Formats: sequence, structure tokens, C-alpha cells
Amino acid sequence: MEAGVDRRSIKNIVEKKMKAEPVFTPEGGVVKKIITGILIGASTAGISLLVLEYGRVFSEESLKYLHSWEYFISIVLIAQFFLKLGIYPAKKDFFKANYKDITLILACLVLFLILISHRRHFIVPQIFIAGFVILRIPQISRWILHFRISPPASVAVTFLIIIALGTTLLLLPVASVSGKSTEFLNALFTATSATCVTGLIVVDTGSYFSLFGQIVILVLIQIGGLGLMTFASFFALLSRDFGVRDRVILRDVVRYDNLSKIGYLLLSVLLLTFIFEAIGAVILYFQFLPEIKNKALSIYSAIFHSVSAFCNAGFSIYSNSFMGYRGNIGINLTMSFLIIFGGLGFVVIVDLLRILLSWIKKQKREHLSLHSKMVLLTTGILIGLGATLLYMGEMDAILKGLSVKEKILISYFQSITARTAGFNTVKISNLTVFSSFLLIILMFIGASPGSTGGGIKTSTFATLLFTIKSMVQGKGQVEAFKRTIPRITVYQALCVVILALGWLSLSTLFLSFTEKANFIDILFEVFSAFGTVGLSRGLTPHLTKWGKIIIIITMIVGRIGPLTLALAIAGRRAVKLYEYPEEKIIIG
Repeated sequence: MEAGVDRRSIKNIVEKKMKAEPVFTPEGGVVKKIITGILIGASTAGISLLVLEYGRVFSEESLKYLHSWEYFISIVLIAQFFLKLGIYPAKKDFFKANYKDITLILACLVLFLILISHRRHFIVPQIFIAGFVILRIPQISRWILHFRISPPASVAVTFLIIIALGTTLLLLPVASVSGKSTEFLNALFTATSATCVTGLIVVDTGSYFSLFGQIVILVLIQIGGLGLMTFASFFALLSRDFGVRDRVILRDVVRYDNLSKIGYLLLSVLLLTFIFEAIGAVILYFQFLPEIKNKALSIYSAIFHSVSAFCNAGFSIYSNSFMGYRGNIGINLTMSFLIIFGGLGFVVIVDLLRILLSWIKKQKREHLSLHSKMVLLTTGILIGLGATLLYMGEMDAILKGLSVKEKILISYFQSITARTAGFNTVKISNLTVFSSFLLIILMFIGASPGSTGGGIKTSTFATLLFTIKSMVQGKGQVEAFKRTIPRITVYQALCVVILALGWLSLSTLFLSFTEKANFIDILFEVFSAFGTVGLSRGLTPHLTKWGKIIIIITMIVGRIGPLTLALAIAGRRAVKLYEYPEEKIIIG
């Protein structure tokens, strides 16, 4: 009897939820799907018209027709709302679930009555369309997360979507200083470089793009650095619709295995990002102010470079990057710390904060995870060794004649920025072949998993070194810090390196065919693109059409990761149903 009551209760709850369900949901009957289709089409058309209007695509004579279409789309969106109201029998529940839409409609109606006598009423449908779409962000996030494709494929697809949207915005005349539309391939290259947080540029960011274009690039850097899936998961979490599948997808994005705490990690990622970027912007503001002297420009420059540094993007609004600040200790240290923490990975940062909090509260002594130990050790060695070798390699070259302070700062900064960020305080094309090849090695290793950087990752590199060490010692398993690394992890590390080297070899081969340049310049360009670094020996602005396409694809592969891309193409993992007999082969 109780089971019957439970079934009826569950049925009533489900029916009640279905009656009052918000507009944007992929489930539902035929009528509901038709309404949802109309809604999506009208919203997309409305946003497209707004972008075109404020992108200065239309002439003044054509604006009145544009405004008429905006009114029509607003009427369609309002009509579908009242149509759903008429279909759903539970009116009270429907009003509770859609009170934000009702508030928006009433507010726009009042605003229309106020502005109609001032002949400025055409902005009302624009406000309504924008507000309507903003209110649908949680539902749009659910759609992004609920695509019926594998988690690795979801990551790849979302990056391509961001690049496509960014390219569209950068193509608008308003995005350039000249007021003319940017060449398609240049817009695609810039959008890809920003989304993949690379920093390679075919046109100068500060002088070519307008404020609108620079803000588009900055938004692409922020979304690309954290990943669209992270933002989508955040809004899904806010709407209390964050299921197991969503947790699995986010786990693959940030490289975190504990599904029960993935929501906590998500909030920590976003909070830490904005805290680091805000602190960095404040410090940079006071560093820039004495030289720029314009407060508004100093604030903008500080925010832009703080976000670009923490996301390891390498984009700068200065034509010579940070060459003018090579002796400024404050800017060098601030930028380097933003780059380091952005490249450590959020899992490591959260792990460090956990240790710090336990120490402050004097609780039971916590220990760093094996992953954090490997990342921190490898990062420290690469920074120190890289700076030392750069100092030695350039002592009689670009460092000659500089003060000791400038020599140390340049070596230290380029050692850090070469692995992930792409800022420079010296002209990279003037480096010796020794230093250039050293930077290539650093770019190949890159940042850490779950961070904003690229490359094969520090933990992958460390795993291979510990594998070699264990094999030399004659051990049957790979050990590190008194822990055994799982065999599947070693296999993954080997796959990442082999796939990466394979892609880099092919890219270098084809780029050598399309470009007339020195081999070291081509090799440097390819590794910089794959490592999402952004440093160049001057080849990027002179790339041919096919050269740009090769670098664009290489940036995407480097940001998504060769292993993730391979898993996305392969689909689901095979279930092991049998095992063949073991037989040895000769190695070496």
C-alpha cells in the first residue's frame, strides 16, 4: 500500500514539474518542442540583429527596418510565453517558475510607455531580447552539458563553438580601429589564439583592434582559459541541475577524480581565478600608473594584462609586449606569479590552500597529494634550470651590456613565460640558437593539468622521468615519493608524448613546405602554437594562408590536448572481455 502511495506521490511531483517547467528544456511533447524551436530561432535571430546593429554593419537608412525586425522578434518571444501559459493548466505553478520573465515583460512595457514620446522606444525590444537570453543562461548551460556525446568530445566541441563566435565578433567593422571588416583568416587566427590562450598574433592587438575588439579578445581569453564547460557547469550548479553526467564531464575538464567534491572544486576554481586576477590587476595598476599617467588607461591595462597573464594567454595591448618593463621588478614579479599560479592547475592550488588552512587552524597535519608534489617539484626545477641556462646562453648576446638586475629579471621572466604564457621582455628573434632550442623544450613541456596552459604538462614529463628511473633501478612498477604510479597513468603519459611529437613532426613538415623561413623559426613557431605559448621569432605575421591554417589547427590540438582529442575521436572506451597470452619482445 505504501508503495502505491509513493508511486502516486512521485507521479504527482513529476506532473507538477512538467506543468511548470521553464521554457528552455529539451524534453516535452510535440507542441512544447515546436514552441521551444520557435523560441531558440527567435532568440538567435534577435541576438544576431543586435550584434549586427552595434557592429555597424547596417547603414542609417537600414536601421528602421532592423528595428522593425527587433520589434517582431520581441512580439514572438512574448507570444510564445503567453501561449505556454495558456497550454499549462497549473497557472500558479507556471507563474512561480517564470516570475523573472513576467518581471522582464512588465519592466519593458513600462519603459516603452516612458520612451514612446521621446522617439527612443526602439531600444526597448533590444533590452527585452538581451534580457530574455540572459535569463536563459542556466537552461542554455544545461543544454551544453546534456549533449549526448562523450566528455572529451564535449570539450572539443565547446572550444570550436567559442572560436566560431569569437571569429564572428572580430569580423565586425566595429572590432577594428579602421572601422573596416577584418580579413576572415586573420579574425579566425586571432579568435583561435585567444580562445586557446596562445598569444600568437598576425595583427597587432593594441593598434589594430578597437576597444570593442580588445574586449572580445579578453572575454575569449577568460572563457578559453577556464573552459566553456566550467562556466556551463557553474550555471547548472546554480540552477540545482548538476547531475552525475555533468560531474563526469567537468572531471575530465579539470582533471579531478573525486566526483562528490567536484562542485566544491568548481566554485573554488572560479573564486580563485577572480581573486588572483583582481589582486594582480590592483598591483599592476599602481605599477602602470606612474608611466601611463592616465587612470582609466592604467585600470584597463592592468585588468587586461592580469587576465591575460593568469590565463597564460600572452596577449598584450603593447606592440613590444613587456620589453619596456624588463627592469621593472614589480611588474616582472607580479606577471610571473600570475603566470605560475595560472599554470599550476586548480587542483594543486586547492591542495595548497587545504594545507595552509590546516596549518593556520593547527589541525591534523595534512599532506600534499602525489600529483601536487610532482607538479610543484617539476615546476620549480624547470623555472630554476631554465633561468640559469638562459643566463648562460645569452650572457655574451642580448644580455651583454645590461645591469645584473636586468640580466636576472630577463632570464627569470623568459624561463617562466616560455612554458605557457608568451610575454617577452627581450626580442625573441635575437636569441641564440641555444636559447631558442631551450625555449622549445620548455614550451613542449608546458604547464600542469587542469590549468590554463598547454604543452604535454609537467606531470606527464615527471611521470616519464620517474618511469625511466624505475626501469633503470630494475623495478617492475613506477614509484615516486613512496607511492606507486598506476600503469594506466604511465600508458597515458606515453600516449600524450607520442601523439604530441607525431603532430609536431607533421606540422613542422608541412609548415616547412608552405613557408620560406629558417628551420629554427618554423620549429619554434610550431612548438609555440602547440604549447599555447605565443612566443615567435617573427614568423607569425608573415605566414602564408596555408601556414596560418596549420598553426590554427595546431593551437586547437595543443589546447584541447592530443590525448583528449584522440579519446574524442575514438568515442567510448572498449570493455575488456578477454586477454591474449603474454609474450615478450626485444626492446632497444
